[in-house]
Amino acid sequence: MNLASIPSPSTGVIELGPIPLRGYAFCIIIGVFVAVWIGNKRWVARGGKAGTVADIAVWAVPFGLVGGRLYHVITDYQLYFSEGQNWVDAFKIWEGGLGIWGAIALGAVGAWIGCRRRGIPLPAWADALAPGIAVAQAIGRWGNWFNQELYGRPTDLPWALEISEGPNRVAGTYHPTFLYESLWCIGVALLVIWADRRFKLGHGRAFALYVAAYCAGRAWIEYMRVDEAHHVLGLRLNVWTAIIVFALAVAYIVISARLRPGREEIVEQEKDDAAAGKADEKKSDADAADAPEADATDGDPSAKDTPEAGADDSDPLKKKDSAPEAADKS
Repeated sequence: MNLASIPSPSTGVIELGPIPLRGYAFCIIIGVFVAVWIGNKRWVARGGKAGTVADIAVWAVPFGLVGGRLYHVITDYQLYFSEGQNWVDAFKIWEGGLGIWGAIALGAVGAWIGCRRRGIPLPAWADALAPGIAVAQAIGRWGNWFNQELYGRPTDLPWALEISEGPNRVAGTYHPTFLYESLWCIGVALLVIWADRRFKLGHGRAFALYVAAYCAGRAWIEYMRVDEAHHVLGLRLNVWTAIIVFALAVAYIVISARLRPGREEIVEQEKDDAAAGKADEKKSDADAADAPEADATDGDPSAKDTPEAGADDSDPLKKKDSAPEAADKS
């Protein structure tokens, strides 16, 4: 018998009048706002404009949600497309089921689109957002607590998680893997912030450090879970994914440090000021081109009158016209 344990909520939905507030969705939303807030502070500290992170997040977040859901549905297709299952449940994202691997991959596509529209480098934006993403994951994992899902093996430790009887689960006390991953993500965020300050990480290396550190923790946490999953060579699919992504992230850090050492000096150009400067230069060039003509005419007041006077005196037609008049008078 456990003297202490972590209770699970009796329901994952809080009814606010006619509006149901689902704990899983609430954790995801709060995580997104916190990530954008942290990313904005880091972006401004690096010389960027306030609001840029949020503008790009408008592209990254929807792509990330779609990517996360796609990864989950594809890797756990038996939950939705096997005999006796309802494929419509694949769209019920509020019931849980977001794969971080798909969320980061497709979210990066959305971020790339947003960065191109703003004319800023994606690696610099990703570096600024990296700790915020880790914190968002830490918050989002509490959505699994509301849904009583993704727990580990049975245990009688003081911090064991109480799970009640329900569909596809047996009542008991289990390792709270959601809590382990939440705490690990907080540690990852602190690691990235410290390393970024200490080593001035740039060109996407802070983001790569976040990816590598997260994968290192996800591998052993994933190994503890008991929910149904596909296995390859005796290991869960997500364990292999964590190993492969970890290796790619470390390789990127090493290669990037050799090819592009240091950090970006300018992360966001002042487009408005640059456009105004170009307009002033064009105006100055136009004034300079018109200046010689103005000086030629305005500098000598008699320049316009002299040719006209000369033309009147030397016009042979006028001389011919004056001759008859002289003859008539005589």
